[in-house]
Amino acid sequence: MRHRKYPFIAGFLFVPLALYLIFVIWPYLQTFGYSFTDWQGQSQTMNFIGIDNYKALFSDSVFMTALGHNLLFLVFVPVVTILLALFFAFMLNVGGRGKSGGVKGVTGSPVYKVLFFLPQVLSVAILAVLFGAVYRSDQSGLLNGVLIKLHLVTAANPIEWLNDPNLVLWCILAILVWWWVGFYLVLFSAAMQSIPKDIYEAALLDGAGRSQTFFRVTLPLLWDSMQTAWVYLSIVAMDVFALVSTLTPGTGYGGGPDHHSEVMATDLMRNFQFFGKSGYACAMGVIILLLTLILSAITLRVSRRERIEF
Repeated sequence: MRHRKYPFIAGFLFVPLALYLIFVIWPYLQTFGYSFTDWQGQSQTMNFIGIDNYKALFSDSVFMTALGHNLLFLVFVPVVTILLALFFAFMLNVGGRGKSGGVKGVTGSPVYKVLFFLPQVLSVAILAVLFGAVYRSDQSGLLNGVLIKLHLVTAANPIEWLNDPNLVLWCILAILVWWWVGFYLVLFSAAMQSIPKDIYEAALLDGAGRSQTFFRVTLPLLWDSMQTAWVYLSIVAMDVFALVSTLTPGTGYGGGPDHHSEVMATDLMRNFQFFGKSGYACAMGVIILLLTLILSAITLRVSRRERIEF
């Protein structure tokens, strides 16, 4: 009986594994192969050119600028999102006052969780429309309208949020943080609710304050959740194509003004669709994949520590 179960299990795994190999692994292998050719996309003819595409990438000023922007997102998106989500989750679960020694959330915490999570149910298309109105460069834009009412700017000279080279990247960063904080707030809240309240009460009886409770009790017990959040947010930081392409000016797929919001994905799509340099674009895709895998592995290795049982 023991040996008969293996063909039974293999029968269930065969179809999903075959589909995964055909629709996921095989396109990756094809992309890797095309990156060594001069393929132009619509043509079936291609010539093997070795690593010329990869050499050209690192002398391409636009690609190097886009790489720098992605690295900026890799630093700020996980750090800012996780810090804000941790703060709000702590306040909503442990930051209130009451008869239970302060081990409860602030008043109305279930409502706040729903409100914080709401942005996560919005699609990228809705986000683009929403923040297109927020960042409008005239007095009809939400931000400019508020600033004009407060007499911080004039109606004649509103702020060009998405057309200002010094502001456009930070505007995209603000959208990403606003979009993802609610999701990780809920994730950290679920992890905090699994921590026995006896631990918090013991810390409070020993004289621990709010900050000591957070850094010495909550943070160590949430380390696994934070590690997972960091990896996924790193992937988010590498994949901001939809927001950049829909919100920013530029020649096909955004990236403007003058490549100041360019990311690797927008440069890839421009080379593939507009310039017909498909083999070159495939090399960019391989670099994005390798960079994502390497950074995820480094994050998991650096943040690894002994599991705390409770």
